[in-house]
Amino acid sequence: MIKEHYYKYLFYIIFILVISILLFVSNTLSISYKEALNVFINQSMLSYITKSSIYFFGQNDFALRFPFIAFYILSVILMFLITKNYFKYEFDRLISIVLFMSLPGLLSAALLVNSAVVVTFCTLLYIFYYQKTNKHCYILLVLFLFVDNSFAILFFALFFYARYSKDKTLLIVSFLLFILSMYIYGFDTGGKPRGFFLNIFAIYASIFSPLLFIYFFYSMYKIGLKGEKNLTWHICMSALFLSFLFSFRQYIPIEDYAPYIIIAIPLMVKLFFHTLRIRLPQFRLRHYVITFFVLLVLMVNIFLTLFNKPIYLILDNPKKHFAFQYHFIKELASLLKKNNINNIEFKDKNLALRLKFYGINEGTKYLLSKKELASFDKKLVISYHKKDLFTVYLIKQ
Repeated sequence: MIKEHYYKYLFYIIFILVISILLFVSNTLSISYKEALNVFINQSMLSYITKSSIYFFGQNDFALRFPFIAFYILSVILMFLITKNYFKYEFDRLISIVLFMSLPGLLSAALLVNSAVVVTFCTLLYIFYYQKTNKHCYILLVLFLFVDNSFAILFFALFFYARYSKDKTLLIVSFLLFILSMYIYGFDTGGKPRGFFLNIFAIYASIFSPLLFIYFFYSMYKIGLKGEKNLTWHICMSALFLSFLFSFRQYIPIEDYAPYIIIAIPLMVKLFFHTLRIRLPQFRLRHYVITFFVLLVLMVNIFLTLFNKPIYLILDNPKKHFAFQYHFIKELASLLKKNNINNIEFKDKNLALRLKFYGINEGTKYLLSKKELASFDKKLVISYHKKDLFTVYLIKQ
């Protein structure tokens, strides 16, 4: 049997392995149009983060994605510290941390230019401070107001936690911050009412992996009935409730809600091991079988999240690939440079902005089109294992 303190070393090994994989995968992705907007057009928190990294590390994929991998690293460290005294056994803590760091949604957030992993870090920082001091850090809450619009969800959760814990100061502060957030960022009520409940449920299932999310949903319900409804539970349930409520009317940006959902992994793991251990060994087989299938599906989801290019080989249309917008542009830029083509007139302005990141600027020497032309001077094809996936046509002007 492994001694308790050895689980820490096992965590360090797994953590370093995951970080290494993320750094490797980050270099296989191409910049998407939304990411290019944050680099060249937008003026937001994400823009300042990415531009600062590019300033220090140069205009490349590592610089683009490294800040978010760094926030992922800090989030995992905070979760490790938060769970220090939460579990009776170090094995349970290890399982909780490994599940958290392996969630497909969190891995995706660490690789892409998005606010989700930043919000996750900030929320865990707040919880860590509260856990250590048993006090709410109102300075952090005020700072969060100017970081991202999604912190309105945290203020909403803290309002109800304040009512539950009878904390009048937190009640007033969280209410005022929620109102200020609504005033600064607004609330989108435009468009025709349409139901997206099943879509949101499916997205959550992809963030956790389907079977894990079903158990997660059950765990939060079970804790709500009989368990300890702590700060983390209130944050998670508030975000879950709001996301499902608004999804009945309109499509919601899931990256606003997911950071508050995934932080409840330790609650789920603690409930699972408690449910398992109160049973005699001869009655645990069903739990072991279910756990095996949950972990198997999770491993498949993790693999597809990180190494998904082989999916192109079974798709008739490459654009149906869920990560299509993050592929091929870097390879296209390399092909253009090999052909001494650095200045192009684009019909597709979105493509122009993405290629600009890799040093291909707008000009008049060549016209580039993604649509097949009757006559052209050059045809550039991006292939994967001899399957053509992305083609552009060039006309010399």
